[in-house]
Amino acid sequence: MSVLSIRVLGDPVLREVTQPVAEVTDETRRLIDDMFETMYAASGIGLAAPQVGRRERVCVVDVEGAAYALVNPEVVHAEGPKAKAEEGCLSIPDVYGDVERPGRVTVRALDRDGAPIEVTGEGLLGRCFQHEIDHLHGKLFIDYLSFLKRRSALAKWEEEKEQYPGFIRILKPGRSASEHPEEEL
Repeated sequence: MSVLSIRVLGDPVLREVTQPVAEVTDETRRLIDDMFETMYAASGIGLAAPQVGRRERVCVVDVEGAAYALVNPEVVHAEGPKAKAEEGCLSIPDVYGDVERPGRVTVRALDRDGAPIEVTGEGLLGRCFQHEIDHLHGKLFIDYLSFLKRRSALAKWEEEKEQYPGFIRILKPGRSASEHPEEEL
């Protein structure tokens, strides 16, 4: 497994719609393993393929030990009262914002072996599923913020982005400390 570089805000790949995976192959499984390794190195709980410069419709999630590799995921049902909570993103380090999302979602996808799965997530797990699937459609959490809050988040990013030449965040293997590890989607 390898730790991959994470693309940060400004890299066009983050705004592109991903392509469905026709067949889960050894290469797909290698990507999934590398994405888990990268997510853990960044102390995140979710990571989507565009965040590592790939265009496949693949994401990984690990919330409180519930780890999922999702290939071609789609939200098939959302319910419950909407809840607002702070989100962050591995592709926009040190920038956070409150995002309102449905409290419970059901996701249909293929697993790392290509078998169909359907999983329901509530609370943080459901939020993480939605956040990562948004990435696969070129959407970021800042897109949900009000005009003023988005402007504030982007101003904060302006202060941070110089640390990431070429819109690339280089990580070291292994888990690292993070100010808000539970919110780094």
